[in-house]
Amino acid sequence: MAHDVDDAVLRRFVDGDREAFEALYRQFDREAYRWILRIVRDPAAAEDALVDTFWRVYRGRARFDPARPFGAWLRRIATNAALDQVKSMGSRPSQHDGSDVVAPAAPDAGMRSAIVSAMQALPVKLRVVAVLALIEEEPLAAIADALDIPLGTVKSRLFRATRALRAALTRLGIER
Repeated sequence: MAHDVDDAVLRRFVDGDREAFEALYRQFDREAYRWILRIVRDPAAAEDALVDTFWRVYRGRARFDPARPFGAWLRRIATNAALDQVKSMGSRPSQHDGSDVVAPAAPDAGMRSAIVSAMQALPVKLRVVAVLALIEEEPLAAIADALDIPLGTVKSRLFRATRALRAALTRLGIER
């Protein structure tokens, strides 16, 4: 979310100017939605998290430092809203069919279902890192920044997620 944002708009936003907030919303809403969708994997849940994100942005405007990048601040808030959405979704199946969660050789429906189930069975902290790293192919440093955790923690969570996914798929008779 590396957009150039006018300093005057940021200062007006911090001061509570509704038009400045709306301008920032229009500039960043699509990108924030795409980022959230990468985490929650469900369009309806992503829309809910997007609304929550911009509500949090508006409520937290006084804490924003206009000298810092707005996009990075927004991504952290969007990540937290997406994580909260994933936690609230629990283990109920998503509306998303998982069609983009595939191995390089297109798996059959049974394999795709096993992959989605194995991914959903991961603890939320591992699942988010796995989705961002393995499916979305985000750089590990970007994941660390977005989740506000050290790079080593991202690597550890990715290792644990990969190990758990392999074990789950092996139990289901799926080998690489």
